[in-house]
Amino acid sequence: MTDRSNDQPDPRGAIKDPDEWVTGEEPPTAAQESYLSTLAREADAEVPEGLTKAEASKRIDELQAETGRGR
Repeated sequence: MTDRSNDQPDPRGAIKDPDEWVTGEEPPTAAQESYLSTLAREADAEVPEGLTKAEASKRIDELQAETGRGR
């Protein structure tokens, strides 16, 4: 019997940098906008107008770190 647990790709490797997203320059999704609003409210922060999908993702990461939600 062969142990195949080492044959699986690291799931973290599947996460692509938002700067490399093909759709990164598109407007944020409704889900991103809603979550950003929630996180900003919790962090007492503002969300800049006109973010791209990639920028929204980065801001979500920042606000998750500030609020402790991304753990």
